[in-house]
Amino acid sequence: MSPPTIGLIGIVVMLLLLALRMPIGIAMLLVGAVGFMILHGVQPALHMLGSYPYSYSAYYELSVIPLFVLMGNAASVSGMGRDLYTAAYAWIGHWRGGLASATIVSCAGFAAVCGSSVASAVTMGRICLPEMKRYNYDDRLATGAVAAGGTLGILIPPSTAFIVYAILTEQSIGRLLLAGVFPGLLLAGLFVITIMIWTRLSPTLGPPGPLVPRQERFKTLGRAGPMITIVLVTIGGIYLGVFTPTEAAAVGAFLAMGYALIKRRLGGKSTEFVLLETVKTTAFVFLILIGALVFGPFLALSGLPQQFAAWLTSFDLPALVVLVLLLLLYIFLGMFLEGFAMMVLTLPIVIPIVQALGFDLIWFGVLMVVVLEMGLISPPVGINVFVVKGLVPDVPLTKVFAGIIPFWTAMGLCVAILMMFPQIALYLPNTMLK
Repeated sequence: MSPPTIGLIGIVVMLLLLALRMPIGIAMLLVGAVGFMILHGVQPALHMLGSYPYSYSAYYELSVIPLFVLMGNAASVSGMGRDLYTAAYAWIGHWRGGLASATIVSCAGFAAVCGSSVASAVTMGRICLPEMKRYNYDDRLATGAVAAGGTLGILIPPSTAFIVYAILTEQSIGRLLLAGVFPGLLLAGLFVITIMIWTRLSPTLGPPGPLVPRQERFKTLGRAGPMITIVLVTIGGIYLGVFTPTEAAAVGAFLAMGYALIKRRLGGKSTEFVLLETVKTTAFVFLILIGALVFGPFLALSGLPQQFAAWLTSFDLPALVVLVLLLLLYIFLGMFLEGFAMMVLTLPIVIPIVQALGFDLIWFGVLMVVVLEMGLISPPVGINVFVVKGLVPDVPLTKVFAGIIPFWTAMGLCVAILMMFPQIALYLPNTMLK
């Protein structure tokens, strides 16, 4: 049996294990180790299993993950999300569909201290959905705005998805985090425009809220100031070269924890929640990374990625057409696979193709994350959709999925704009101070 055939069998076995609900990290670890053993021998495989988990877990740059996760959890319990929503609500809540637009704005702001789509959707959904229900917002618009807004958590830095992508493709974590800033703002803006158009066509979907006096609006900005400060310090510090990403994460976690203490939100149970959630998320991400770092060498040894890249490029298709086909494939896979699983499974095969076509890996990483976001609200998996459904059990799932269709279209438009204007993603990374 040829090595490429063994590699293909390994991928099929991997998908079967995922269908049987085996955790993605363990499935990759198992298939990678057995495949490596078949192709290279028992002793090299045992050596890899003995050395890889420790050597990569001790990798200094990976400490950015638990620190950013800690920052997000501390921000969640400190009430920053509610303060941000209150500010957005005060400024734009009186528009038609303004509460939904405020939800998008607050999700984008909270994403800048969270880094998790699910956490963003849960945190902001608990705050925003009752308000929109109180003002008789249509369930489709209300749930769609929360589900779509939550996806900004893996695009606007700090993004765990960007960190994992950077490690697996050996790119700069700092450059990738900065690359998500403008695309994240672009997508948030497209979401708000989508709401404006939708409510203009159907005014009853989102009636305007009360007009807040100007003096009160500025007071709400003051209450949202600590979160804005943390974002500016961490992301601005990376851009200006004051901090490395790891140092920025440590500073952000310290400031978020300090603010939570000042607000007296860190008691016994809340501190336990913050620490346990940080450990759980970190362990989940590290297990996936270790599995990917064992599965990757097996695929490379099989030669399957190189053969697939050579086969695809042999059709002599324009590079842009190949890129579109890859993105369409990701959109299709996103209907069935969880985002992290899709990323770590496909990157060893896709990256050689992207490099052969001469595309910038930072720019491609941004496109991939936006497409992963589309998967987060695509049926039948649509993790964010089911998260929102759990917050509003009385709303039928069909209504939630109907509510995300306009936002899903806006994501497709965002991908098209980023393909036409790569500098939207590359400007900040290319001008950052070393």
